[in-house]
This record gives sequence, C-alpha cells and structure tokens, in this order.
Amino acid sequence: MGLALLFPGQGAQHPQMLPWLDAQPAARPALDALARHLGPGWRDRLGDSAWLHANPVAQPLLTGVGIAAWQALAARLPPPVVVAGYSVGELAAFAAAGVFDASTALDLAAVRAQAMSDSVAGQDTGLLAVQGLNALRLAQASAASLAIAIRISAERVIVGGVAAELDANAARWSAAGLRCTRLPIGIASHTPAMAAAATVFARHLATVSLQAPRTAVVCNFTGAASRVPPALAAALAGQIASTVRWDDCMDSIAERGVRCVLEIGPGAALASMWRERHPDIPARSIDEFQAPDGVLGWLGRQLS
Repeated sequence: MGLALLFPGQGAQHPQMLPWLDAQPAARPALDALARHLGPGWRDRLGDSAWLHANPVAQPLLTGVGIAAWQALAARLPPPVVVAGYSVGELAAFAAAGVFDASTALDLAAVRAQAMSDSVAGQDTGLLAVQGLNALRLAQASAASLAIAIRISAERVIVGGVAAELDANAARWSAAGLRCTRLPIGIASHTPAMAAAATVFARHLATVSLQAPRTAVVCNFTGAASRVPPALAAALAGQIASTVRWDDCMDSIAERGVRCVLEIGPGAALASMWRERHPDIPARSIDEFQAPDGVLGWLGRQLS
C-alpha cells in the first residue's frame, strides 16, 4: 500500500498553473529543458489561448511541467508504488518512473506532437467529450464515423474524428440528453487517424535507451502495469492511434491497494475522475494547493 501518481494530458494546461514551481530549485533542470523547447518566456505566453493549446506547445509543456513538479516533490515523499499518465501524460509518468530522463521525455513530446499534427495535416479533426447515460454504448454504435479516443466510464467517453462528424453526432446526442463538449485539441488523438504518427514515433523511440522502471507503470494501451522496457515502448507508441483505456488504468491502480492518489501537473481532471470511480481512495491534484507544503501535509495525513 502507498502512493499512486497520475500525470494529466492535453487540456489540463491553464495560464495560472503551478506558479510556485519557479521557486523550487529541484524543478529547475526540467524547467530549463522546457525553456529550450518553448523559449525562456513560455510562462508569459500562457495567457495566449491559441498558443497554449497548439499541439507543438501543449505536449512539451505538459511533459516538462509534470516532470518539474514531481522533481520538486520527490525528495520529500516516499517512492510511489505505481504511476500512470493520461495520453501525453505518459511521457512524464515514464520519466518519473526512471524509464528515461527529462530531456529525453521532452524530445519525445516534440516528436510525438509533430508526428500527430502531420498525420492529419490539411484535415479538420478533433475530439468531443460525451457524458451521460449509455454514453459509451452510443459512441460504440457510431464506430463507422467516429472512434473512441478515451474511455473513462460507461457514462463518459471522448470520441475523435472529422469535425463535421463530431458536430453531427454532438447534435444528435445532445438532443438525446447527453452532454457534449468539443475539446481544445485540433487533432483526432488516439484514433486510427494517428496510425502514421504511431509508426513515426515508434521508429524514433527505438533509438532511445529505455531503463527498467523503478516502479510499476500502468499503460493506456493495455490498461495494465508493466516493468518491461520493450512492452512499455510498444504501449507508449501504440496508444497514439488506439483507445486510451483510462477506466482500466484506474482499476489497475486501485487493485494494488494504494492509500491515496496524487495528480502531478496542472488542473484536477484526473483526481476528479478518480474520485468518481474509486471514492474510497482519496485523490487530490497538486494544482489544488498553493505551495508544496500543502501537498506534503495532505499526503502525510493520508499515508500516516
């Protein structure tokens, strides 16, 4: 029993995210690496929504901030018993588990982002969040036009595809009482439209040396944990063009008997999803606190 870590994906970033990180010496190496990718004034640009949500920015941004946040806290916490990342959050999760370092994770984020953008260049695609009774079943019935990008629960899914099909299905599902929300992500992530990106990323990943993780890593591609570098590599590339099985990921973590769950990064969406599915296991996001001491105090109470 112990601590589980979750690292968020695209959509979690926001202009006021984790301002206390800049004052943490342990976070500096990852923040410096992030600045080499996005420029030293990246925090000053967070108020520009178009820049903030652009694919080549969002993926390195979330990766770098997630790793920096964990590095700021890691020395003062017990080692986690399991980690998982949501979509691009897997890169930060792999780094936290010791599969590769922060610089490699950021390089992979840039390659991943570019490959995914290239896969749908010239096409109008995106993602749609669907929530309500039988949301998963209804989404599965629309497989001819849309793909299930992320599976959260039977009542909550994210589908991806061509924008016109997203809009048409959103109108129909909204009329049936479901809540439909277009996400600020301009590509059909985790769908067959990303097949070329998955291949490009896999080829690049094959040139990277992966270490056996210090802790179990639960993968989006399988919904199960692994410590085997070749299996982790296959899962990291495979999830780009396949459904993220986040429901199975959460269940796999819960089955390990963890005492509490901490979301490492901006936003609190993953902590909220966790509380809905496993309300008996406490979960918080570090973005809910104003400083590391608040995070450490909460964790101390949960783990004592």
